Amino acid sequence: MPSSSTTIVSKCVIHPDQKSNMKPLRLSVSDLPMLSCHYIQKGVLLTAPPSSFEDMILSFKHSLSIALSHFPALAGRLETDSHGYVNIVCNDAGVDFIHAKAKHLTLNAVVSPSLVDVHPCFKEEFFAYDMTISYAGHNTPLAAVQVTELADGVFVGCTVNHSVTDGTSFWHFFNTFAAVTKGGSAKKLLRAPDFTRETVFNSAAVLPVPSGGPTVTFDANEPLRERVFHFSREAIQKLKQRANNTVNNKELTEVMGKHVNDGWKVVNGNGNGNCNGMINGNGRNEISSFQSLSAQLWRAVTRARKFNDPAKTSTFRMAVNCRHRLEPKMDAFYFGNAIQSIPTVATVGDILSRDLRFCADLLHRNVVAHDDATVRRGIEDWESAPRLFPLGNFDGAMITMGSSPRFPMYENDFGWGRPVAIRSGKANKFDGKISAFPGREGNGSVDLEVVLAPATMAGLENDMEFMQYVTQFV
Repeated sequence: MPSSSTTIVSKCVIHPDQKSNMKPLRLSVSDLPMLSCHYIQKGVLLTAPPSSFEDMILSFKHSLSIALSHFPALAGRLETDSHGYVNIVCNDAGVDFIHAKAKHLTLNAVVSPSLVDVHPCFKEEFFAYDMTISYAGHNTPLAAVQVTELADGVFVGCTVNHSVTDGTSFWHFFNTFAAVTKGGSAKKLLRAPDFTRETVFNSAAVLPVPSGGPTVTFDANEPLRERVFHFSREAIQKLKQRANNTVNNKELTEVMGKHVNDGWKVVNGNGNGNCNGMINGNGRNEISSFQSLSAQLWRAVTRARKFNDPAKTSTFRMAVNCRHRLEPKMDAFYFGNAIQSIPTVATVGDILSRDLRFCADLLHRNVVAHDDATVRRGIEDWESAPRLFPLGNFDGAMITMGSSPRFPMYENDFGWGRPVAIRSGKANKFDGKISAFPGREGNGSVDLEVVLAPATMAGLENDMEFMQYVTQFV
């Protein structure tokens, strides 16, 4: 961390305010692949607190201790037992709390409408455990909170081991931390996390870990640009209307049949038996707003990459929450990873020569088809060959969508108002990595945090079909 800019004032370990009696939690089929991923880094930018910064820091430490008593797993460590199973040992070892100052920065400087790319402070100075992979949780705390004072605001950056939480669990913890800070009460929690391990994701399969531990599967130092594009509800509704015009189902089905699966045993709905005619037996045949927006991005990024071969395939990966897809459904607040990655494949020629409806419907069909049976097939496939999850853009034509505009990011009110903005750190960033956030005004607006190679980003910025839907921040 550059000493000439952001400085660390203090660092300490925060323990839960109550001792844990929770038994070790075995990492699941959905947790284990994340051991090679970086810790999740997400945070909220807030205006300055009404009290002093010193009082705020004391309050944060106290409320973090209380929040950890509700999430004892985060205060533990990873441990691999003699059988090769990786467990979360809930031993109250605690999490890191860092107090930093960046008084040379103002709110307007780091999120100004005139700022094109994301300010480097979020990638270089505002989060703990930069470039730390989740396997390090054997010796490193599973979570850290860094609170950084700005000249007229504060940034609360939360870093959590990705093999321990997905986005749903991450924001549940963050929301709890904020709610306790605002309310000051340890006794009442609106929704307690569900730590059960009696789910379909619990498995007897053992993940073989390379000697010396896993490593990331992408070049973490490749040159990249990162921008946040804002889309108003009105702009997204226009995209949705375009996408939901009549689709030639026969043509789409023929295209789907050309591609094979690549990991979760589902690509373009192939093999699910519900992609002919109606979208599925429930008649859910309307393409969603988010699928329409994702399709527009897929087309524009593919165009900006300027491929020469129209037969080259492009893959759009979308992480989906499986909690509500299983029968019976998992608890909505199940703690851990309960996600799978849906790959949708199309040729560059098809993506660019056909209209928005084509890509949007491919994405839609895959999401709808990802039901209980598909989730279970994905689990069985992993169990037959346990492996780490490969993150990256391996053929130059991939896009990976993470996070969700449904996550309650702007509900992190610590007592003096909603966040000004949401930002992430450097973790798990590569060419084609997209993260979806809700727009601050709500009402169906969406922010896309887009990470691309510089030349591709320049092409996207000059793509009028894409940029006509982007709304300027105010």
